[in-house]
Amino acid sequence: MHSSALALLLALAGPTDTTRVVPDSAPVAMPSRLELPLSLQLQADTTPRRRRKSIEVSEWYERRLRIHRYGAYAMIPLFVFQAAAGNELYQKGSGADGWARNGHRIGATGLATVFGVNTVTGLWNLWDSRVVEQGRTRRTLHALLMLASDAGFAYAGIKLSEDAEQSADARRKHRNTAYASMGVALTGAGMMVLWRD
Repeated sequence: MHSSALALLLALAGPTDTTRVVPDSAPVAMPSRLELPLSLQLQADTTPRRRRKSIEVSEWYERRLRIHRYGAYAMIPLFVFQAAAGNELYQKGSGADGWARNGHRIGATGLATVFGVNTVTGLWNLWDSRVVEQGRTRRTLHALLMLASDAGFAYAGIKLSEDAEQSADARRKHRNTAYASMGVALTGAGMMVLWRD
């Protein structure tokens, strides 16, 4: 019994092209490795790996993003100037200095321009990146906050500014709406700086 087990082990351990000559017979090829039944063999992985989807955005995406960022940087000094000029107008009304009256109008025009450009570039890039899953929540929240800020500034500038020249109550409403819009805009901008995916 030991000799037959030893012969089997030697046959399995031998080189792959080993042939054994059995007396009074033709040479017989021996198996080069042990064949396992199918139930014991490892099965190939049946779930294919999903490849990451390649995403392309237009060449102009980066250009619009750069313009959008420059607008965001310009927004902060405009807010500071508008707050200073607006406070002068709020406290003194029609008796405010000329720099405050004229500067507040020029600053409002500058803010309207910056917000107009940033709204166009931001929404365009949001549309261009609609298939990009990474950062989608952050981009969508930023867009909604900035659109809310746009609406607040439009209301403060179009509806409330005319009345603010005559009424202290309208001036207070104009100031509060503008400050709330500034806060929403700064929250939206700060979110893009601090929240990274």
